[in-house]
Amino acid sequence: MNVKVIGAGLAGCEAAWQLAIRGISVELMEMKPHMRSPAHISDDFAELVCSNSLRSDELSNAVGLLKEEMRRLDSIIMMCADRTRVPAGSALAVDRKVFSSMVTSMIREHPLITISEREVTDIPDGKIIVATGPLTSDKLAKNLGLLFENDEMLSFFDAAAPIVTFESIDMENAYFASRYGKGDADYINCPMNEEEYKSFYSELIGASLAQVRDFEEKKIFEGCIPIEVMARRGIDTMRYGPLKPVGLEDPRTGKQPYAVVQLRKENIEGSLYNLVGFQTHLKFAEQKRVFSMIPALRESKFVRYGVMHRNTYIDSPKLLDRYNRLRSNPKISFSGQITGVEGYVESAASGLLTGIETARELLSQPPADFSKQTAIGSLALYISQGAVSNFQPMNINFGLIEPLEKRVKNKRDKNLAISDRALLEIDEYVKQSGKRRDI
Repeated sequence: MNVKVIGAGLAGCEAAWQLAIRGISVELMEMKPHMRSPAHISDDFAELVCSNSLRSDELSNAVGLLKEEMRRLDSIIMMCADRTRVPAGSALAVDRKVFSSMVTSMIREHPLITISEREVTDIPDGKIIVATGPLTSDKLAKNLGLLFENDEMLSFFDAAAPIVTFESIDMENAYFASRYGKGDADYINCPMNEEEYKSFYSELIGASLAQVRDFEEKKIFEGCIPIEVMARRGIDTMRYGPLKPVGLEDPRTGKQPYAVVQLRKENIEGSLYNLVGFQTHLKFAEQKRVFSMIPALRESKFVRYGVMHRNTYIDSPKLLDRYNRLRSNPKISFSGQITGVEGYVESAASGLLTGIETARELLSQPPADFSKQTAIGSLALYISQGAVSNFQPMNINFGLIEPLEKRVKNKRDKNLAISDRALLEIDEYVKQSGKRRDI
């Protein structure tokens, strides 16, 4: 038995891992290091492009539940994320360089996984998992389009935030605190008074943009909206979003600032920090000019500027079944962000589900059929439901998961009850499926 997995991102690595630990040989096909997409800078697998955060780790949050389900299902992505985490309050953030390096080493060292370093432009024969991500190469995307109608390949725009060095941050104008009162004081907070904020806002909405081919604001994924697009929605929009000052009193004044820019640790050493919520497609020189108006960042050194890129995904409800198989050709499966799931964790979870279900099919076992009471099952059902119209990328959320039978008024208690129910189902599956053949 052999499966070809195209793409060594989060979904591809997770799918390959799930197959291999069940005794199935995998050929993992990756175009790096010979070719890179416009957004990638590393030769390692599972590269985190936009941010180093995998978001909330709390079970009262849907993505926290999804991560815990993945841990219990032997996820390589969660294993490496937990081992390379950096302080980020109640969120799970990682040293992205060490994280990708660890995933790469574990994948390369597994005896049942063979790496083919080449660009795939045609669909190979046999059992295939396409996990090429939202940055699928043009040649392969064209050939994928031949599998179905070309108008069933869609796109949206995504963006990454800039990174600065810690030593260049003016800590006389900044302070450490938790993110909105949750967890330890892991974030650097850069306050602005009303005058500073309004000057920053004025320059931001008038700054020059970089050219992005086929760019349309209506095609931006809301979870990664550029800071300048957010600002144009209203002068106070940022203050109700990433610059919200609630619970972030300035220890120098004892008062809540007018606005606060938060910086999150980028690496374990704490030498680099990224600007939380500052995804952007401003020109590089404009990023330096405008973001340096933030008092604590006036002398900041940018080691990476924000970038924007187009992401491609398929119209999954029309094309895929609940196991991520192409309905018209079940030998071909899709996984990750190309299916229309959105976010690092969701992408990896998609690969995990595809790997498990593909392995069970090849081993003549019944499908796992994770239900809508679980996060991983509800996400798979969202992207495969034919009734969905105007299909758009989606993060996991409790709205996708089957509600409780009884009413619980307190939102946090309700979400925790949903999580408890989901984890009981996952634990029962693990118990029934037995020990993995992890070689």
